[in-house]
Amino acid sequence: MTPDAELGAAARAAFVTAFGAEPEGVWAAPGRVNVIGEHTDYNEGFVLPVALGQTTRAAVARRDDARVALISAQHPDQRVDLAVADLAPGSPAGWAGYPAGVVQALRERVPGGVSVFVDGDVPAGMGLSSSAALSCSVALALRDLAAPELSPADLVDVARSAENDFVGAPTGILDQSASLLCTAGNALFLDTRDRSSEQVPLDLAAAGLVLLVVDTGTTHSHAGGGYGDRRRECERAAQRLGVPALRDVPDVAALAPLDDGTDDGALLLRRARHVVTEDARVLEVVGLLRGTDDPRAIGPVLSAGHASLRDDFQISTPELDACVAAAVEAGAAGARMVGGGFGGSAIVLVEAGSVDRVTDVITRRFGAEGYGAPRTSLAVPSAGARRLA
Repeated sequence: MTPDAELGAAARAAFVTAFGAEPEGVWAAPGRVNVIGEHTDYNEGFVLPVALGQTTRAAVARRDDARVALISAQHPDQRVDLAVADLAPGSPAGWAGYPAGVVQALRERVPGGVSVFVDGDVPAGMGLSSSAALSCSVALALRDLAAPELSPADLVDVARSAENDFVGAPTGILDQSASLLCTAGNALFLDTRDRSSEQVPLDLAAAGLVLLVVDTGTTHSHAGGGYGDRRRECERAAQRLGVPALRDVPDVAALAPLDDGTDDGALLLRRARHVVTEDARVLEVVGLLRGTDDPRAIGPVLSAGHASLRDDFQISTPELDACVAAAVEAGAAGARMVGGGFGGSAIVLVEAGSVDRVTDVITRRFGAEGYGAPRTSLAVPSAGARRLA
C-alpha cells in the first residue's frame, strides 16, 4: 500500500469511528514553505513556494439535515455541530473556522450540510501554512463532490475567502496557491497579479543539498495584529506613491517620495523597500535556478531576504535571527525566516552531509541565548492537493 493509500485508509477509518458511516472520500492538501517571496503576494508580486510532504487529510461526506459537523484529530475536545444557516464569520471560531469558512463559501452547493473529519501532520504556528492545508483539503473535497466546474483558481479563492472573510486572517493567495498547485520536485513560480505560474525544477538532492526547516518554538497567528498592520502599511505606501500596488514600483529609487522627513514616511519607506527588493529577489532566484544546475547560488539571496524581513519589514524575532546567523556561520549556503513573521520557522540551505553539524550549532546557540531547543525537519518539494481515497 502506498503512503497516500495508507493515510487515506486511516482517515476513512477515523471518519467511520466518529460518524458511524463511510465518508464519500478522503482528500489531502500540503503545507508549504516559501523559498523566497515573503509578503509579496498581497502586494500583487512574485512568490516561489514548494509544497511539503506533510499534509492535512479531510474525510468528507455530504448530509441531508442542513448541519455541519466538524471533528479534528488534533482538537478532539473542540467538536463542532451546527446548522448551515448558523455559519457566520467568527462562528465557529478556532480551528473549525477554516473548514466552516469553506462550507460557507460553497453553501449553495452543499445546502444539505457536510460531515468532515480532519487529521494531519502540518505543524501549526510554524509559518508552514497549516491553515491553508486545512482549508484547501476541504475545498478540494467539496469541489469534487458538489462543484466539479470550479477551476484551481476558483479553489484558491474559496480557500482564501475562508481565511480572509470567515476567520479574519488577511492573507494573500500564496499559501492556498502553493497547497493546490505545487508539483513534486518543483518550486511554483507564481505571479500573484495575473496568476500565471511555472513549475521551476528544484532538485536539491542531485546537488547534494537539503532545505532544512528549523522550528524556533515561537508560534504566530495570521489573525493577529502584526500581519494585518504590515498589509495596511503596504497599502498606504502604494497609495502615497500613486500606484495600484507596490508591485508597480520599478526600483528602490522610485520610493524616494515616501521619505518626507516624518517617522511615518520612514516607516512606509522601509516596508515598501522590502517588497520591492523581495520581488527582485524572487526573479533573481528563478533566474539562477533556470540557469544553473547548482542551487547553492541562491543561498546568499535567501540570506539577503532575511535581512530585509528583519530590518525593513521588522517581523523577525531574536530566535529567528539567532537561527539564521548560526546557520550561516556554520557554513550553510543561506538561510532566512519564512512565513508571516513574529515567530515560526526558518529555512536553511545546507549540504546534505552537514545537516547534523549545522543543527548542532543552531541548538547550541539557542541554549546559550536561553531559548528552547529548536526542532528540525527537511522540506522536500512535494505534490499539491489531491484525492487519497
